[in-house]
Amino acid sequence: MTKFILLGFASMDWESRTFLCALLSSAYTGTLAGNLCIVWTVLRDSRLQRLPMYILLGNFSWLEISYVTTTVPKLLSDLVSPGLPISFPACFMQFYFFLSMGATECLFLAAMALDRYLAICHPLRYPVLMSSHSCWVLASSCWLIGFLWFIVPVTLISQLSFCGTNTLDHFVCDPAPLLAASCTPAPQAEHSCYVLSSLVIFITILFILASYGLVIRAVLRLPAGAGRHKAFSTCSSHLAVVGLFYGSGMVNYVNPAASGASGKVVTLFYTVGTPLLNPLIYSLRKKEMKQALKRTLLGEQ
Repeated sequence: MTKFILLGFASMDWESRTFLCALLSSAYTGTLAGNLCIVWTVLRDSRLQRLPMYILLGNFSWLEISYVTTTVPKLLSDLVSPGLPISFPACFMQFYFFLSMGATECLFLAAMALDRYLAICHPLRYPVLMSSHSCWVLASSCWLIGFLWFIVPVTLISQLSFCGTNTLDHFVCDPAPLLAASCTPAPQAEHSCYVLSSLVIFITILFILASYGLVIRAVLRLPAGAGRHKAFSTCSSHLAVVGLFYGSGMVNYVNPAASGASGKVVTLFYTVGTPLLNPLIYSLRKKEMKQALKRTLLGEQ
């Protein structure tokens, strides 16, 4: 088999697909605009480049741009012209980048939680523990580990024999439809995908929860006032992004055999919804980011 056809939402009538296409086009444009603003502002503003939180945030925003670009353009073309095939290599490239960027996002969310823990619980040692150099090493490690994490299951699934229909009941090349299209059962590939997905999700979410548990304990010891409010504001914004991404991601990737309409909707939510909401609920609410964005737009240094 040399080509696949992603069914996506082809069963919907023309009016519904047109509405969904317009909605996704707007979301995609908003995601690119919001996250590009953050990346550009961090690159242009020397003040933000010295703050570890914004180094991680700039990397995270670039990741969100890449993540949504992996799936949405192909989905939009399928909504306009259902039945367009995707080649075998292109399908597995999308499959690899889709899973790798998901793993990288988990790691970056954990890195951000570590940054907040060190800043709030160890403020005197924070400049040493999270220097700009250390922060860039941490960010590079997230990218490297994320893109190595799923090499084994992607390789195993790419070596399967596919026969019969070449249609995949999804809008993205994903483990569930690919395993369903295989000629023979592939327990080793399915098991490796299940184990690695579960590990990256649960290890990072437990790390994030533990970090914020210690942060909340430290904040509650502070006298009531602006410092406590600022700390809680930062924590709540990050936890909102964590809840949106992990809540939907767990539904799919701890059970790679899941499929159907519900799986498509859940996948659509965390591949489009979370990257769109990230600049709004986590980034552009911050005073430093708004001031830096204003300076960048006005051409100030």
